[in-house]
Amino acid sequence: MQKFMDYMTDVVAPKLNKLTRNPYIAAVQDSILATMPLIFIGTIGTILDTIREAFPSFPECSGFASFSFSLLSLFLSFLIPAYIMEKKDQRRTRNQAALAGVALFIMVLCPTIADGNFTVIWRTFGSGGMIVAIVTGIFVGFVMSSFGKMRLFGDDSAIPDFVTVWFDTLIPILLCMFVGWVLTSVLHVDLISTINSIFLPLLAFGETFWGFVLINFLAMTFLYSFGISTWCLYGVTSVLALTGIEANMAAAAAGQAATHLNIYEVTWIMTIGGTGATLSLCLMMAFLAKSKRLRLMGRTCLAPSMFNINEPLVYGTPICFNAMLMVPMWAQGIINAIITWFAFKGGLVPVPTKVFQLWYLPKPIYAFFSTGSIAGAILCLVLFAVSWVIYYPFFKAYDKQCVEEEAADAE
Repeated sequence: MQKFMDYMTDVVAPKLNKLTRNPYIAAVQDSILATMPLIFIGTIGTILDTIREAFPSFPECSGFASFSFSLLSLFLSFLIPAYIMEKKDQRRTRNQAALAGVALFIMVLCPTIADGNFTVIWRTFGSGGMIVAIVTGIFVGFVMSSFGKMRLFGDDSAIPDFVTVWFDTLIPILLCMFVGWVLTSVLHVDLISTINSIFLPLLAFGETFWGFVLINFLAMTFLYSFGISTWCLYGVTSVLALTGIEANMAAAAAGQAATHLNIYEVTWIMTIGGTGATLSLCLMMAFLAKSKRLRLMGRTCLAPSMFNINEPLVYGTPICFNAMLMVPMWAQGIINAIITWFAFKGGLVPVPTKVFQLWYLPKPIYAFFSTGSIAGAILCLVLFAVSWVIYYPFFKAYDKQCVEEEAADAE
């Protein structure tokens, strides 16, 4: 076990952290995180729609989601090139790169413009065009940053800086637009279908049983237990989750069954108390621990854990790099994922068809709103009970060890 932990610490963690700091990957992650307030706004629409179900006279609230979450890809096409330029220390042309990203993204959507009307498939502005927005955004960022050091005028030029930026960005922006024009207008390539088909195997694997369990095990427990931020997989998991919930929404609108489970509205039900479902462990420490240190840590972390913030518990107990607590975290990560899969696939809990990402709500409340059913809250309580059973024997052993260490220190 120690050799394995050393390997993860010395080999895997540095490589993953280096990958996370890559300007292009970091730009995608930061862009998605920057859109979270807009996604939360779409979630508010879900809550208001719940009120409307009880009171039909309540105003229709779809606009909250239509002009926030449903414009996600458009936002990303702007943000990704901007963040790439920022991370490449080329803030001077950041705004121009962002605008070029929007222009190229809309171009590859192949909108119809006739009689003064602009027509585009609406879902491609939302998460349905998310992969395309990421690819075009990275392409624009690459081209713009490659020309970033090109200056047509010297620093001592009398021409104002904002004017020199105009001329310095003409060539890279023209190149981006030229590539888009050749692909869409000359070669008539359907970039939406082409790009999505490339990523289709990943999306399809994520919706299989093994894909669901493996991705959630890695993202929700395994990497976190080694102090590796789960955000290193956010670029992948967010594509799966946001594309999946958009597909579920479209299926529900068409009167069809929603089938996508690798979505945050499902997977976050498992994070009771935070990544690793540590609320049960926190309660054990707060009220059952004989160790003074564990009892103090549990009571200190209890309030944030109720709202699914568990970094103080994971790094302060610590769970991270502690084999006695890492093993049960891994085990419940696998078992709870399996239970969740069968609960939804078996029809015991409705598959979510609306955006709901207020992850910081107490989990039974979150589960009720995300699934639109009391069955979601019941599933959450079942998962909590399972995590309690898994953590308990390991907690008792670790508590005993801490008591012995405290006694030795006292002597």
